[in-house]
Amino acid sequence: MRVSEFELLVRSEFGRVRGSAVVVDHVLPVLGGRTPARAIADGFDPRVVWAALCEDFDVPPERRLGPDL
Repeated sequence: MRVSEFELLVRSEFGRVRGSAVVVDHVLPVLGGRTPARAIADGFDPRVVWAALCEDFDVPPERRLGPDL
């Protein structure tokens, strides 16, 4: 997954403003206490980061693939 795809998924699920806050502020314990932004910067696959966010925020499986474009 590309970072741009990750960003699209975040925006579609959380909205632009909240999504931006989630990416820089939310701590993901499963990724060593990193925020999504830090995890991606540290080399984690954005797909792994997205999956961790989905788990933390209980995103239903049917919405984890993003909007049907």
